[in-house]
Amino acid sequence: MGQGGEPRRVHANDGELGAVVARAQEGDEAAFAVAYRIVQPGLLGYLRGLVGDDAEDVASDAWLEIARDLGRFKGDGAGFRGWTATIARHRALDHLRRQRVRPRASALEQDVLELPGPQSTHDQVLETLSTEHALELIRGLPREQAEAVLLRVVVGLDGTAAARVLGKRPGAVRTAAYRGLKRLAKQLGAAGVTDDGPRTLGESK
Repeated sequence: MGQGGEPRRVHANDGELGAVVARAQEGDEAAFAVAYRIVQPGLLGYLRGLVGDDAEDVASDAWLEIARDLGRFKGDGAGFRGWTATIARHRALDHLRRQRVRPRASALEQDVLELPGPQSTHDQVLETLSTEHALELIRGLPREQAEAVLLRVVVGLDGTAAARVLGKRPGAVRTAAYRGLKRLAKQLGAAGVTDDGPRTLGESK
C-alpha cells in the first residue's frame, strides 16, 4: 500500500514499531526500550555519516529529546523513524556548528577498533567493517547526496519522509540519492550497488 509510483521502503518491523511507540506514549518503559532497539542501529549509521566518531554522543542527546517529546509524536512506525531522524539531524547540525569552533579529525577507523564486545560474532564484525567502509565512502559524497543516501538506505525512509527530514521536495531528494548511489557504484566498481540501488532509492522510470 505505497504511494503513487514510488516503492515505499517498508521495514519488516514497522508494524511492531508503531505498536510499541503507542505503548511507550502511554508510559510503558519496556516498550520504549524496544522502540529504541529497533530504531537505534539505523539512526546511529545516519549520524556516523554526518558526525563520524561522535555519533554515539549525538545519538544520546537525540534520544533524550525523543524521550522528552514522545507525547507530541503522532504517526505510525515509519513516521516514528522519520521523526527520530529529524531530531537526530538537528542535534548533529548543532554538534557540527560547535565543532567548527574547534575542528577535530574524524576517525572512522576508531569505530572499527572499538566494536561492541560481548555479542560481536565474526559475522557482525565483518558486517560492521563493510558498513564503516560504506559510511566512509558516503561521507565523501557532496553533502545533499550523502544525506539523501543515508536517510534512504541506512535509516530506511521513503522519498517523502526523507524530504520532510531535509526540508526539500521529494523529487530533489530522490535525484540526490540516485546521483549519490551512481557515484558510489562507480567508486565500488559497480559491485552490487547498481543492482539494488536505483530500484530502491530512485525513480527508475
